Amino acid sequence: MKIAFTASGDGWEAKIDPRFGRTDYILVYDEDTETLSCTDNRDIQQVAHGAGPKTSQLIFDLAPDILITGNGPGGNAAAILSQMNLKIYVGAGGMSIREAYQAYQNNQLKEGV
Repeated sequence: MKIAFTASGDGWEAKIDPRFGRTDYILVYDEDTETLSCTDNRDIQQVAHGAGPKTSQLIFDLAPDILITGNGPGGNAAAILSQMNLKIYVGAGGMSIREAYQAYQNNQLKEGV
């Protein structure tokens, strides 16, 4: 299973970025291979409109099974993500990636959109 996180940094100790569309990084943890990969999304800061759908497209391309984020995607972004077989969990803002993963494993995050 692949789990994507919106993140402010590029490792396990990075914080969950509560902003979905303008997240700096998207980290993907592959539970099968136990690897954590990082995709840089900082160029989204230059986008005036449509950041959420652009980030959604990037997540779509990464093809995770689960997304863990802070506040969750807005309407247009959620519409794109709804085309995937993706479970979204929200409420992880302020946690490290490691803490958010543990919260997910312990069923402590709220299922979103």
